[in-house]
Amino acid sequence: MSFLFAVVRFENLHEVKRLCHWGPMIALSVIAICSTIAVLDSIIWYWPLDTTGGSVNFIMLINWTVLILYNYFNAMFVGPGYIPLGWTPENSQDSVYLQFCRVCQGYKAPRSHHCRKCNRCVMKMDHHCPWINNCCGHLNHAYFTSFLLLAPLGCIHAAFIFTMTMYTQLYDRISFGWSSVKIDMSGVRRTHSPIMPFSVPAFAATLFALGLALGTTIAVGMLFVIQMKVIVRNKTSIESWIEEKARDRIQYYQTGEEFIFPYDLGSRWENFKQVFTWSGVPEGDGVEWPVHEKCHQHTLTIEQLKQKADKRVRSIQYRVVEDYNGACCPISKGLRTFLRTPCTEEPRITLTRGEVLFATRGTKWWMYGDKVLSEEQIKAGARMRGWFPRKCVEKCLYDTASNSTTTEEKKEN
Repeated sequence: MSFLFAVVRFENLHEVKRLCHWGPMIALSVIAICSTIAVLDSIIWYWPLDTTGGSVNFIMLINWTVLILYNYFNAMFVGPGYIPLGWTPENSQDSVYLQFCRVCQGYKAPRSHHCRKCNRCVMKMDHHCPWINNCCGHLNHAYFTSFLLLAPLGCIHAAFIFTMTMYTQLYDRISFGWSSVKIDMSGVRRTHSPIMPFSVPAFAATLFALGLALGTTIAVGMLFVIQMKVIVRNKTSIESWIEEKARDRIQYYQTGEEFIFPYDLGSRWENFKQVFTWSGVPEGDGVEWPVHEKCHQHTLTIEQLKQKADKRVRSIQYRVVEDYNGACCPISKGLRTFLRTPCTEEPRITLTRGEVLFATRGTKWWMYGDKVLSEEQIKAGARMRGWFPRKCVEKCLYDTASNSTTTEEKKEN
């Protein structure tokens, strides 16, 4: 019993540590600043005990804050749901349609993907969100999307309060002349006096909070629109990318295939109900899913295997000609390389002269690919994949036959 209690305490401590990350710190700071200043400005502008309108305004403001925090913490601590370590399908024959994850030592269930940050295979993974320091996936997709909706609505209300507070308070202090405008912050010309003083620091804080609220409304509102577009099609952001690559692959090879996304149930409302339910628990167990009548459980995983094989064929071999220490913004590699560093949390990999890599994508100044590892490292489940400066490598001129032994080393998870 004491052992179980210790395990539970350890897991809870691990979840609480998610707060110790720049993403949650910034997100919670923005929520705290906007909420606190909005409450104080409400007291100055529309004292809640004087009128019914003031009371409703104050209650709505508190309500936004509670709902935003409720969905934010649920998105963070409920988590996306993880595929059990060492998972295998019930029917062993289905394993030929699935990818094997060397890190989790198990097969990836349909719609699951391995997250480098969480170091687990995530059910119906949409993306890893730094703002909640967790993945958005099967179990917390509804909470995350609700947070994306509520945060802009709360910020719009707060921005209205900030604007009205500054207007009413500055109106009492502004005097217009023929060629000048004077603002007297020392006192109010009108007879009434607010419950709390509105000084220069209060004005600066309100103006700062207004900027935060407007910025959050635009940024988070755009994320909400993006999430809703994929939800009403019963997709994730990753699956949208897979579908796009499927069309490109079919067009490139002129195979004549018809790819139908298997999880679109044909109705936006039915797709919506797969994520949002009255109980708060999404539909499905995270492994098996309702599919289109022309598809089956492994339609998408088969397409992923085809794309992995295609990526191995299209990948280009490079040899390292200059060492690189894995720095995010390496000033020693040139100013343009420093300024054009990829804006992503994907890792950078260290390079040593003479090493070999297979690049799969890149920009003008950076490339992304896998480092060729030794047989011992591959057997141990090691993998080194990430970004590196383009100037540190050069393309290898080789015969396909002479490098056939390296093909096996390029196998994906």
